[in-house]
Amino acid sequence: MTNTQDVNQTPAPSASLSLLVRRLVNGDADRVFNAWTRADQIMKWWGPAHVTCPQCDVDLRVGGRYRIANLLPDGSIIWIIGQFLRVEQPNLLEYSWQSGSDPEFDPEAAQRVIVRFLAKGLKTEIVVEHKHIPDEQSRTNHNFGWLGCLDGLESFMDGKEPA
Repeated sequence: MTNTQDVNQTPAPSASLSLLVRRLVNGDADRVFNAWTRADQIMKWWGPAHVTCPQCDVDLRVGGRYRIANLLPDGSIIWIIGQFLRVEQPNLLEYSWQSGSDPEFDPEAAQRVIVRFLAKGLKTEIVVEHKHIPDEQSRTNHNFGWLGCLDGLESFMDGKEPA
């Protein structure tokens, strides 16, 4: 398992925070891209430990939207919603990101996520850049979430049930 993370601060003008996580997983870029963008596959690996994904909708096209349910151990659901800004299969995705118990889509208030899928022979390096994070606590939470999601994806790509 390769797991590195960089946490850095994005400079002004927004003075918001950014997060960068990366992971090398088994599978070519097409297969990994599909695991990241097909609802039936996302539901099998998404979420950090003790969080599952009981519902996911993906309209994979520029301007298309997505919704991912995060079922927490206490039974509550946090929704992640957004809109695809760039879709360059199998190399890159960029999308807006909002979360909450029932968030309303607001493209002006949304955070941004850029995911790169870098072919490395029979493996793919996934680089997730999460931008416009409002505060340190949110960045810490996103770091935990992304690392957990990458753990689940790594297990899924290895043909194992995510923990």
